[in-house]
Amino acid sequence: MTPEVWARERLRSLALGRNPLRTVPDAIGGLTELRALYLDEVELEAVPEAIERLVELRVLDLAHNRLTSLPTAVERLQALEVLYLGDNRFAALPPQIRPLRALSYLGATDNRITSLADWIGELDALVELRLHRNELTGLPAAIGRLRRLRELHLRDNRIAALPEAIGDLHELRHLELRANALTTVPAALGGLKRLRVLDLRANRLAALPDTLADLPALEKLDLRWNGFHEPPPVAEPLRAQGCVVLT
Repeated sequence: MTPEVWARERLRSLALGRNPLRTVPDAIGGLTELRALYLDEVELEAVPEAIERLVELRVLDLAHNRLTSLPTAVERLQALEVLYLGDNRFAALPPQIRPLRALSYLGATDNRITSLADWIGELDALVELRLHRNELTGLPAAIGRLRRLRELHLRDNRIAALPEAIGDLHELRHLELRANALTTVPAALGGLKRLRVLDLRANRLAALPDTLADLPALEKLDLRWNGFHEPPPVAEPLRAQGCVVLT
């Protein structure tokens, strides 16, 4: 990396991805007008505290690294809207995310996250949350406070039960629960009136609540690789309204 880069104070976007940098110099803090910073696939094990000066940052990509934690400096990125943390070594969502109330997209796929703290419900600007391929066994009731959420991706976890509060996600369009350990789903799912896609593949379901027949916007219900010997009763009314039901 040439020193001239760090002297470009008016730089708005910086992509350093797919380079074996391993460390980022503190000089990055001088790029105070940055809106987007891409540090994916650079073998990072730590993010410099100097990042706290990038208060105009809207997009931060830290995916495909070796991170286990984030510095307190991240808490000061109050304008951040998009955060990529996928394919790292996080055992939990870093608490430094909690103050980032402008976040609309959070991706933390392919980590080792076993549970979500209740503060997840405080990120009320979230529109899309991606947590697939982790080690989640459940969700907190606080997930229902994400009232703007449109997409929730949870495939390839170990989720055995869903909270009733998931029915409070009234803006949800896409709910992906493929390859978990669900034996039942709550009747509260029937309250998701804008839901278009419900992916329940590869769980342990043998029945569904009748309330799913009340989902007027549902376009696709995927039930393959469960315990259904024949289509559940909700399949007929859903198909009658044009929904594709796969069993």
